[in-house]
Amino acid sequence: MTYQDLQVDWLKCFVAVVDAGSLSAAAPEVHRSQSAVSMQLKKLESALGCQLLIRGPRQHQLTPEGQKLLGYARRMLDLHAETQAAFHGRELTGRIRLGVPDDYAAKYLTPVLKRFAPHHGSVEIELNCEQSTSLIPRVKRGDLDLALVSRDISRHGTLLFYEPMVWVGASQFQVWRRDPLPIAVYESTSLAKRSAINSLALQGRRYRVVYNSSSLAGQIAAVESGLAVAVLTQCSAPSHLEILGSDHGLGPLEPMEVAIYRSQASQSSEAVDSLYKLMVRTLRTMATS
Repeated sequence: MTYQDLQVDWLKCFVAVVDAGSLSAAAPEVHRSQSAVSMQLKKLESALGCQLLIRGPRQHQLTPEGQKLLGYARRMLDLHAETQAAFHGRELTGRIRLGVPDDYAAKYLTPVLKRFAPHHGSVEIELNCEQSTSLIPRVKRGDLDLALVSRDISRHGTLLFYEPMVWVGASQFQVWRRDPLPIAVYESTSLAKRSAINSLALQGRRYRVVYNSSSLAGQIAAVESGLAVAVLTQCSAPSHLEILGSDHGLGPLEPMEVAIYRSQASQSSEAVDSLYKLMVRTLRTMATS
């Protein structure tokens, strides 16, 4: 069987349509007309011998084959961009003030910085670890250039993926059997706290807040010591704690919208622009792979 090579332009158009949701929205992103984007997609589908997108009246949906291709396409475009930068890019300099919550730092920020740092050693990165509710206002004010956040409203940044939220408890204490349920929470404005209380309210389950901490370590300590159960992002839940659910009398939780939020003041910075684009590519690829 003869296979047709996949062209970079085809993949660029495919990923742009997926990210933008439609042909019309994707066209400006790849600097092509809507009809040209449609033609590139047809060529890609012909080369692969399958349908990749279901073209709806308002938004395009991925077929199972399109979902399979998406992760490969992002990685291929990422490598293509890195190769071009290695031969044609100039050395970036400057300082990037970056914010991230504790629970996203290890899983999501580390792989990005591992890829960024070796290529841009002259860029200084100042890292701030705080809750999203503190990071978002700092980006708005221009105190931070970029932040990976759990966003509360859609205009706060570019959506990357949805992070599941989970109840956690220590098996040896079985705190979830108590009535009222003792819970550990973040600060009053925390989306995790709001999600926990809303879930309990929908169940009609009584609870009492017995522990407050703005740090992930504090939440985990409260659970490990048998003081309370807590709500954590799935990526930050330690393996030695038990994930709780309906069998423990606890209801489902809304996932977090994880976004990258960029300040207006940083729009002219090439260093910030480079890290921003790398974060978008890397984290969206992780979410689909």
